Amino acid sequence: MLESTTHSEPIIYKSFFPSLKLEFSGLFSHLFRNKESLDDSPAYIDAISGITLTRAQVHDQSLRLACGVRKHGLKRDDVAMIFSPNSLAWPIVLLGSIAAGVKATLANTSYTTSELAHQIRDSNTRLVFVHPTLLSTLEKTLNHLRIPAHEIRKKVVIMSYTPQDEVDEKEAGIGKEWARLKDFLSVGKLVGEERFDGSDSLSTVLLCYSSGTTGLSKGVETTHRNILTVLQIFKPAFYDYDAKKDVSGAVLPFYHIYGVVQLLFFAIHTGIPTVIMPRFEPELFLSTTQRYRITILKIVPPIILFMNTHPMVDNYDLSSIRYVMSAAAPLGAGPSNNLIARLKAKGCNEIVLTQAFGLTETSPATHLVPPKWSTKKIGSCGALLPNLEARLVDDDGNDVIKPSAGGASAMDPENDGRGELWIRGPSVMKGYLHNPAATANSITRDGWFKTGDVAIRDEDGFYYIVDRKKELIKYKGSQVPPAELEAVLLTKEDILDVGVVGIQSVHEGEELPRAYVVSKRNGELLKDKSAQKAYELEVQEWIKSRVAKHKWLRGGVVVIEAVPKSAAGKILRRHLRDLARKETEQIRGKL
Repeated sequence: MLESTTHSEPIIYKSFFPSLKLEFSGLFSHLFRNKESLDDSPAYIDAISGITLTRAQVHDQSLRLACGVRKHGLKRDDVAMIFSPNSLAWPIVLLGSIAAGVKATLANTSYTTSELAHQIRDSNTRLVFVHPTLLSTLEKTLNHLRIPAHEIRKKVVIMSYTPQDEVDEKEAGIGKEWARLKDFLSVGKLVGEERFDGSDSLSTVLLCYSSGTTGLSKGVETTHRNILTVLQIFKPAFYDYDAKKDVSGAVLPFYHIYGVVQLLFFAIHTGIPTVIMPRFEPELFLSTTQRYRITILKIVPPIILFMNTHPMVDNYDLSSIRYVMSAAAPLGAGPSNNLIARLKAKGCNEIVLTQAFGLTETSPATHLVPPKWSTKKIGSCGALLPNLEARLVDDDGNDVIKPSAGGASAMDPENDGRGELWIRGPSVMKGYLHNPAATANSITRDGWFKTGDVAIRDEDGFYYIVDRKKELIKYKGSQVPPAELEAVLLTKEDILDVGVVGIQSVHEGEELPRAYVVSKRNGELLKDKSAQKAYELEVQEWIKSRVAKHKWLRGGVVVIEAVPKSAAGKILRRHLRDLARKETEQIRGKL
C-alpha cells in the first residue's frame, strides 16, 4: 500500500539545476537572433549527396519560402502540413513556414489515408508540402476528403530539393501541373519574419498529433515559448559540445517532436552541424556516422539494440562518437552497458551514454541525465531540467510520500515511492486542438500536466520510469492507442470482441501491440490449433492495410474465449497483460 499525503500543500520537486532567465520571442526570431552567426558555417548536410546548407543559406531560403507561402495566400495562423521523410528541404520548409507566421502540422510518413485525412481535417490544413514518394497517398487522401482535382493542385507543393528528390519525382511520374518547392523559393523574399514577441510567443507554432487512450489522435498545440523553453533549459544538462568540432547525426524522423526539436531546431540553436538521413537504414546509418565523423547521436532504444547486436557494426569505424542520448522509451542498464562496452572496443574511449525523458505535450524534454552522472545513474531517465516542477501522485490524486530510511513505510516492500509523474512549467503545451475536455483531463487547473507514466525518484533527484498508467502503447517512440486498434479490428465481420495490450519483446527491446480476439468461429478455432493459428495470422495480416506501420500487431493475435471486463464493461487490460506474461513464461519453460 503506497503512502500518500492529503495535505493541502502538494509535495513539489524542483530541479537541482539553478533556474534560468528565459528569453522569449518568436521561434524563428530567437533562432536567428545573432546576425553575426549567419555565416558560411554548415548547418545541415544531406547524408547521401553531401550537399550542405550553411547558416546564412538556411536563413535566406527560409525567408524566400516564407514569401512564397504568403503569395500563395496563407496568412498568420493558417496551417501548413509537412508530409515527408527527413530531407534537406525540411528545415527550409518548416522554418520558412514559421517565418511566414504559419503554424506547421507534421504528419507521420507511415499514415494511411484515413489517418492522414483526420489530421488534415482536424488541423484545417491549407497547404501540404509533400515528398514525391508520398504524393499518391496524399492524392488518395484529398480525394477521400472530396476535394476537387483542380483544388487539390492548389493545396500541394512537391518537396523536391536534392538530386535524389528529383529522381524520386521522375520515378513517381509527377507531371508539370504540380507546384514545386523551387516555385515558392523564386518569387521573392520577406524583408523580415512575422514577429511573435511578448505575449504573442504563447501562440501555437507546431501541431504534432498525439494519440490518447481513446478516440482519434489529438493535435498538440505547441507554442513558440514551449520550444524556446526546452532549447534553453536543455543545455545545462547536455554534453559540453564544441560547435566547431562536433557533428550531430539526424536519423530520427522530423515529424516526431523528439526529432524536430532535438535535431532540426537544436542544430540552429547550438550551431552544431547536423547530417540528415532520410530514415534509419542500417548501412546508411553506419556509413554516414563513419563518413562524417559524427560525434553526437540522439537516438532510440531499437537503434541501440541494433548497435549492440548486429555484426555489420564491426565493419565500420565509429570511433568518432562521443555522446549518445537515448529517449522515447526506457533503456535498461543491460543495453546501456553493452553499447558502452562495444563502442569503447571500437575506440570510443570518451563515450558518454545518457537517457532523456519527455512527451509531445511537454515539447518534449523534461529530464536528462547529465554526462558526469551517466555511469552512476544508468537506467534513470534523468534529473528534472531547470525551470520545471514535478510531483508523484497516486490514483486518488494525492502526493506519494517517499519512504524514509528505517521508517515504518520503508518496511513495506510495495512502497518504493512510485506515483504518476506530473510536470509543470513553461514547456507544457497550450492544450489539445479543438478538444477542451481532453485538455482538462490532462492539465489541472493549476497547470500540472499528467504524463501517464509512473516514476520513482531517488535521493539524488533522479527519476526512473517503472510503469505506465495510461493504456497507450509505445513502439519505437510512436504512440499506439489500443482503443483505436480495437475499433479497426471490430470492423472485421467475424470479430465479436477484442482487447489490445502491449507486450514486452526481449528481442526488439520494444513494446509490441497484441490483440486478444473473440471470433464468431470461436467454437471451431479453440478446438483446432492449426485453424486457430491460421486465423490469428489472417487477422494480423488483415490489419496491415488499415493502419500505419507502427500500429501493426507485431505482438501477434490470440483467440480467447472472452475479453475480461469490469462490471461497467471496461476492458481489464491488466488481466490481458498477465495472460501475455504467462504465455511467455510457458514458452520459455519449453525451451
